[in-house]
Amino acid sequence: MSELSRGRWPVILTSGDITLQPLRLRDRKQWNLVRNINREWLAPWEATLPNVPGEDSFTDLPTFFHMVSAHNREGRAGRSISLTIWFQDRLVGQITMGGIIFGALRGAHIGYWIDNRYANQGITTKVVEMLTRYGFDVLFLHRIEINLRPENSASRRVAEKSGYHLEGERPRFLHIDGQWRDHLCFVRENPEVS
Repeated sequence: MSELSRGRWPVILTSGDITLQPLRLRDRKQWNLVRNINREWLAPWEATLPNVPGEDSFTDLPTFFHMVSAHNREGRAGRSISLTIWFQDRLVGQITMGGIIFGALRGAHIGYWIDNRYANQGITTKVVEMLTRYGFDVLFLHRIEINLRPENSASRRVAEKSGYHLEGERPRFLHIDGQWRDHLCFVRENPEVS
């Protein structure tokens, strides 16, 4: 049994008009609509797969069914918590706490995206705070990171407003939009875990 079982899967978090919950098969139409509307808005920040010598390059995205299945499998195993962001009963984005590690590190990282029509309304900051509290208060993680591109000023404001502090630079850290991109690492630590 994983330590995530302390919080039990599926994880559902609510605060006011915001609900975070796992992606469901019945969300397909709304998820596809939001992703299609925001394709250009999200492209500069989306992870891509590098070409690796000796490996087949996979350019096809998983089916919606496979994505939902993978999110549920990773959530039950306690490795990753991927949740859709619902604002006033509308799907407006997604947030993931991934790379969950217990033991001596007790850490994770958070990534997110938001529908352009709901950007700059404080929603993303609120959902980062909600998932951070879950990571600290339920999973008793010591450290959570948000890694973002230096030119992504909106994401930087989200990290800073959510209490994350700049720790440093990570050159060529993630493959984003077709290239290895530099990132800034923002960190928040849980003072309750010593």
